[in-house]
Amino acid sequence: YQIALDYIAKTDISSLPNGKYVIDRDNVWFNVIETELRPVSEARLEAHNVYLDIHIPLSGPEGYGVKNRSECMSAIGGIDLKDDIIFYNDEISDIITGEAGKMTVFLPDTAHAPLIGSGRIRKAIFKVRVG
Repeated sequence: YQIALDYIAKTDISSLPNGKYVIDRDNVWFNVIETELRPVSEARLEAHNVYLDIHIPLSGPEGYGVKNRSECMSAIGGIDLKDDIIFYNDEISDIITGEAGKMTVFLPDTAHAPLIGSGRIRKAIFKVRVG
């Protein structure tokens, strides 16, 4: 986790082109993407077993739906082991907002629904192996 924090502290991530960046093999890596935000009604909760997520909006605020993973009961299929992701059809408990340039960390015990809002966003998503 510290290697990701150190990288974030010393790197102007907003100046990087979209793409995948590997910091420590499959232990710490991140993607810079640009995509559409969506209304909360279209947001799906997701969770991970092996990685924690660090989301950093770069171009503006981003909403995240959150719910304690232990309360999620409506999995959409099983976990995709290759991509370390499982989706849920559960109702979102709360919505939090990540401001541009600020980190929001999601541990494996928290289901999260990123990309809530309107318009487009440019962001970085770090993956840090914890499992």
